[in-house]
Amino acid sequence: MATSTLTLRLDASEKRLLTDYAKTFGMSVSEFVRRSALERIEDELDLQAWNRAKDEFDADPLTLSADEIAAKYL
Repeated sequence: MATSTLTLRLDASEKRLLTDYAKTFGMSVSEFVRRSALERIEDELDLQAWNRAKDEFDADPLTLSADEIAAKYL
């Protein structure tokens, strides 16, 4: 996988906080920021999917037991 560089501007206290936190967990600042950003995106996508599913359920709150689903699809 090809990598590229992203520049992030931080004040000294923010940089120190990120550096100390990453070091505490045995990772580089780059790895910490990458993981944090990707986890945030994943969380947001999960929340959007949940909201769509909830809206669908609210519109038609029919529920089926596991046995009913098995009978329907097996």
